[in-house]
Amino acid sequence: MACGGPDAGQEAHEHDEAALGAVHFDVSCLDEVSEDFDGAIALLHHMQYVESRAAFERIEETDPDCGMAHWGIAMTLFQPLWPSRPGPEALLRGWEEVRKAQELGTETDREADFVTATEAFFRDPESAEWWTRIQRWSEAMSQAYATRPDDIETAAFYALSQLAAGQVAPDRMAHHGRAAEVLLGIYEREPTHPGAVYYTIHSNDVDTRAGESLEVVRSYSDIAPEVPHALHMPTHIFVRLGAWPEVIEWNLRSAAAALRLPADDGISHHYPHALDYLVYAYLQRGEDDKASALVTEISGKEEPFQGTFISAFHLASLPARYAIERRAWDEARAITPGTPASVAWEGFWWAESLSWFARGLGASHGGDAGEAERAEGRMIALRDAARAAGEEGFAEYIEVDRLVLAAWRAHVAGQSERGLELAREAVEIEAATQKHPITPGALYPSQEALGDLLLELERPQEALSAYEGSLATWPGRFNSLLGAARSAHSADLDIRAREHYQALLEISSEADSSRPALAEAREALSR
Repeated sequence: MACGGPDAGQEAHEHDEAALGAVHFDVSCLDEVSEDFDGAIALLHHMQYVESRAAFERIEETDPDCGMAHWGIAMTLFQPLWPSRPGPEALLRGWEEVRKAQELGTETDREADFVTATEAFFRDPESAEWWTRIQRWSEAMSQAYATRPDDIETAAFYALSQLAAGQVAPDRMAHHGRAAEVLLGIYEREPTHPGAVYYTIHSNDVDTRAGESLEVVRSYSDIAPEVPHALHMPTHIFVRLGAWPEVIEWNLRSAAAALRLPADDGISHHYPHALDYLVYAYLQRGEDDKASALVTEISGKEEPFQGTFISAFHLASLPARYAIERRAWDEARAITPGTPASVAWEGFWWAESLSWFARGLGASHGGDAGEAERAEGRMIALRDAARAAGEEGFAEYIEVDRLVLAAWRAHVAGQSERGLELAREAVEIEAATQKHPITPGALYPSQEALGDLLLELERPQEALSAYEGSLATWPGRFNSLLGAARSAHSADLDIRAREHYQALLEISSEADSSRPALAEAREALSR
C-alpha cells in the first residue's frame, strides 16, 4: 500500500502531500497501526533513520504489545551502508529493544526471523566490532531469505545485508550482483518500493555497474519527492557517468528538502551531503563562483550540524575540495583541521585527514616543507588509528591521499623518481578500492595526480596515459580533461588534444565560467 499521511514519519508530517513509496509489511500488531508501520518501514528503506525511529516509537505508544515496533526501533540504531558506527549507548539500546521484542513475542515465523537477524547484530553489546556484527546480521538475513525468497520485505533487507557485508568481502562484486538481481525482482513486482530503488542504486554505485538499470535510478524522485536522501541518491550514479547537470539539479532539491527537515541535534547531515556533491559538480563545469557561494553558505551556518561522521566528513571535504580542484594552494595551506569546533572529531579519522591532506598539499606547493611533513605525519597517525579500530577501508582511503601528498613532497624536494613511485603506489591501491558512497569522488584522484607530476616532468605521453586512466573511471573531470589535452598537445598528438579540449568545452558549455583553461581550449580548437 502507498505510505503517507500524518503518522508516516517526520517527512510526511512536514509535507502533507509527501509520498514514501509502496510498502506493506504485514505485521501482527493492532490494525490501527498497520499503515503507520508501513510508513516507518518506508522511512527505514529511505535511510531516514531518525524519522523512522520516531515513527516506530509512536507505534509502540499506541500498541504497547507490538513487539515488532521494538524490532523497528532497533533497526534504526545502525546504518549498514553508512560510515557511521553505533556507539555504546546505541548498541545497548538496540540490544534492549530486541529483548523487548522477544519478550513480547512474535506471532509468525517471518517476524521471528527478522528479530533473530537483528538480535545477531546487537548481541554482546559491550563487545564485537562493527564488521563482525554486520556479518552476523547478513548471515541471518541470508537464512531468512532462503526460507522466504518471495517475501518482498525479506528480500529487500536480504539485499541490503549483502551490500553491507560486501564492503569488506573479497568477492564484493558478487555481493553487488546478487543484491541487484534480487532487487530487480522486487522492482518488477512493485516499482515504487523504496528499498528496491534505493538499494539498486547502491548495488550499481561501483566500478563497471554505473550504467545498469538507469530507469530504476531515475524513478526515485517520483517515489519520494520530499525525502532529501531520495532526491540525492540517483546522483551517486550520475557522478560516475559525468552527468553534471543532473547531479546539480537533483542535489539542489535535496539540499532544500534537508533544510526543511532538521535533525534533533542540528542541521541534517543530508544537507552537507548534498552540498558536497553539488560543489563537486559545479567545479567540474568550471563554475567556481557557484561552488564558492555554497562553501560560504555552509561555513556561515550558526546552527550546529547533526553530530555524525557524515556531517564531519563534508564539513572537512567542502573547503578542501574547493581549494584542491582549483589548485588554489595558498587556500589549501590555510585550512585549519578540526573545524568547526562544534564537531566531535575524535574517531572521525578519515574526515579529519582530508583537511590535513589539503593543508599538506598547499604547504608542499608553497615551499613549506616542515608543515607538509607535519601534515603527512598526522595523516599517518589517523590512518593507523583507523586500522587499529578495524576500519581498514577508512585506513586505505587515508593512505591513498597520504601517498599522493608524499609524492609531491618528494618531487618538490628534488626526488622526482621517488615521487613517481609513490604516486603509482597510490594508483595501485585506489584501483583496488571502490569509492565510498559518502563522497562524490576523491579530492585529488591518484591517476590525475600522477598525470600532473609527469606533465611537470615533461613526460607528456606518460602523463596522457595517466589522465586518460583517470577519465576511464571518472568521466567528465575538468582537470583530467585539461591535463589530457595539454599532454596530447605536448606529445604532438593533435587529434587526441582536440578531442579532450572539445570534451572540456562540452561539459562547460552551459556553465558560467571564467576559468582561463576554457579560453585555452577554444584557442586550441580554432587553430
